[in-house]
Amino acid sequence: MASLQAQRAAVGVSSQRQSSMVPSFSSEALRGVRTVRSASARSGARGVAVRSRRAQQVKAIVEAPALRYEPTTKARTSTVLSIILGGGAGTRLYPLTKQRAKPAVPIGGAYRLIDVPMSNCINSGISKIYILTQFNSTSLNRHLGRAYNMGSGVRFGGDGFVEVLAATQTPTDKEWFQGTADAVRQYSWLLEDTKNRAIEDVLILSGDHLYRMDYMKYVNYHRETNADITIGCIAYGSDRAKEFGLMKIDDKRRVTDFAEKPKTAEALNAMKVDTTVLGLTPEEAAEKPYIASMGIYVFKKSVLLELLNDKFPKANDFGGEIIPSAAKDFNVVAYPFYGYWEDIGTIKSFFEENLKLCRHPATFEFYDPQSPIYTSPRVLPPATVRDCKVTDAIIAQGSFVSDATISNAVIGIRSIIGSGCTIQDALIMGADYYESDDQRAALLAAGGVPVGIGAGSFITNAIIDKNARVGKNVQIVNKDGVTEGTREAEGIYIRSGIVVIDKGALVPDNTTI
Repeated sequence: MASLQAQRAAVGVSSQRQSSMVPSFSSEALRGVRTVRSASARSGARGVAVRSRRAQQVKAIVEAPALRYEPTTKARTSTVLSIILGGGAGTRLYPLTKQRAKPAVPIGGAYRLIDVPMSNCINSGISKIYILTQFNSTSLNRHLGRAYNMGSGVRFGGDGFVEVLAATQTPTDKEWFQGTADAVRQYSWLLEDTKNRAIEDVLILSGDHLYRMDYMKYVNYHRETNADITIGCIAYGSDRAKEFGLMKIDDKRRVTDFAEKPKTAEALNAMKVDTTVLGLTPEEAAEKPYIASMGIYVFKKSVLLELLNDKFPKANDFGGEIIPSAAKDFNVVAYPFYGYWEDIGTIKSFFEENLKLCRHPATFEFYDPQSPIYTSPRVLPPATVRDCKVTDAIIAQGSFVSDATISNAVIGIRSIIGSGCTIQDALIMGADYYESDDQRAALLAAGGVPVGIGAGSFITNAIIDKNARVGKNVQIVNKDGVTEGTREAEGIYIRSGIVVIDKGALVPDNTTI
């Protein structure tokens, strides 16, 4: 019996409509079910035979091993609103967030983290988008204005919009955003605004994840299971499970328990589950015994307003307060995601995910013919690479690299790499501007350091932020093997053994770090 329940859960049978709703799957068998449904509608006389055949086919599907759920409901995109949370301080990504919001941090040489959820919305057909901002939002606002405005950026049709909602004070509320839920609450009045009257579901997204998802498939699942709240989830291993909200679900994928970032080993161990319920093989389930929240949610609009304003008006956080409390009284359902997903929350994860882009095949591709990742349009020349040895690297447009060795590295836009340089296992973010040849010559003549990487420098296991000036014959190698360190006045940091050179920092000639 337990095995049958697990198999039913693996194919996503709804918790509330199991007897009346047949979910759809990517299988030839289910195409037969849909054909039978049509036949039943056309011919009442054969209804008994049709129902008998359908019951046999559904039984075969439910008892089949680990089929993955494909909802058939087709919600109108005009009834879905997306809210992207971009206001966090990003303390774990400091110093990359010293002068910018976390979603504005560059990634992959030419993109910013905010481009991922924005592009997923666009590719999913969702064109009603709010972005909530608070800390260091200037560069984020500038990027959004250039990349996604109605004029020169990505085009939105009909009544679509992209609006930045900054943290603000009002006559009745003098507080800034106190958390994810509080940020949405402070602008919840917009959900009842005239232009949003047709909205039925609200998609809450994070601005610091790397993944590609069809959000409408997610919303369709939410509606087909008649969920009040649907949580995107992914099976996770023990190494980083404590960094996420963890959940338990029943055989119908209804969330029965939720713990936000368990603090103790006992609390973490208590959230272990058999993840074959998500369709994993026993071997995969043994490696990934936790169901982790992706931090993306779909709410019925009415439920979201009720939770924020009536049920829990003092709750500040979705993962830590709203979701665990709502799971007791509302239909909270898990939506398993099987694609690539990574939380870019720390310097270590940010660094590693950038370098993974250099792999062959890469763990994540920014270009996909059906669902590309968009960014701000730029007028830059192609990268110029002369007399170089390049292995497994990304070199963004507008870069100039001469007589250098580059291996397993991401070189960002407008990067200048001098002759004789070696860049390996490193992320060079590039620059926001060019210095003219005359300016560079004058700086060098005066003993100064131009923007970029000076000749003869060796850089490994490091992140060089934008507009940094690294002199000639510099060694950035963490020679003392420091794990954590800070030289704030010099703009030099070490996080998890990774050297980070601050935005606009100066590293003089012949320096060894």
